Amino acid sequence: MNAIPPTEAQDRPARLTVGVVGAGRVGPALAASLHLAGHRPVAVSGVSDASVRRAAELLPEVPLVPAAEVLARADLVLLTVPDDALADLVSGLAETGAVRPGQLLVHTSGRYGTSVLDPATRAGALPLALHPAMTFTGTSVDVQRLVGCSFGVTAPDELRMAAEALVIEMGGEPVWIAESARPLYHAALAIGANHLVTLVAQSMELLRTAGVEAPGRMLGPLLGAALDNALRSGDDALTGPVARGDAGTVAAHVAELRKHAPQSVAGYLAMARMTADRALAHGLLKPELAEDLLGVLAEVSPGRPPGGPATPDPDGPAPGPDQDGPDASGDGPTGGRR
Repeated sequence: MNAIPPTEAQDRPARLTVGVVGAGRVGPALAASLHLAGHRPVAVSGVSDASVRRAAELLPEVPLVPAAEVLARADLVLLTVPDDALADLVSGLAETGAVRPGQLLVHTSGRYGTSVLDPATRAGALPLALHPAMTFTGTSVDVQRLVGCSFGVTAPDELRMAAEALVIEMGGEPVWIAESARPLYHAALAIGANHLVTLVAQSMELLRTAGVEAPGRMLGPLLGAALDNALRSGDDALTGPVARGDAGTVAAHVAELRKHAPQSVAGYLAMARMTADRALAHGLLKPELAEDLLGVLAEVSPGRPPGGPATPDPDGPAPGPDQDGPDASGDGPTGGRR
């Protein structure tokens, strides 16, 4: 199961009893990984049929009980619910007296640090934020993927060693994230992982429309090489018509997308502008070609027919892409959604 053979759980004493509140994709996998490290899962809560199945597969013979009962049985409790439900869950558990002094409470949200656990901390709990930078399937393969996975770690100074030790026991690599930097950290992961899935899925759809029967087979080597190059070289890995300044090709792309997939035009334009800006800033795109390219992108913006004059807007120019950033509560690595 785990790529690094752990010491068998029965060969050493269980150090902590582990509970899971929210048997989504993340919680059972983390608990199963902690079990391999010698800890003992004792309780899990879940409501949906999918949650019950995941708990049965990854945590066999661990009883399914209400959330308050999970806290009553466990020394270490994993709170693996959706980001938007976390604060209310913590407040409710604290208000009902379910939190025990000295109990380790661990949430896996990328968005939050430990401040979201303040109601439980005031009740005596020990707060940890451990966010695995990984996308989860809800199956046993997730336990294997934790080996070598980075975790965004936030904890009080006195608990930092304990937090990092738990991550290492799961085969992960702890990376310290300041409380104030958690939203930006999670936004960065959402751009890289969640948006990547959207782009790949859209590319596959367009290839099918173009008559490619196995788009995944075509994209696999290309995307693998592009990802490897990007991780190694950053912006220097940029290629393609935008980075080259092929304005005519970009205009043809947009014309075809308007015809066959109009819902994808706005995304293409936003990414093309961002790519052009980065290529220009890194000296990959010649300024004279950038001028022609950006002119084409302006001409084919929403409200302007390709090659035609701008449609007057009495309220001024249309706003550009949303500058508020992505919704940091996305799945996956992303992660970390339940």
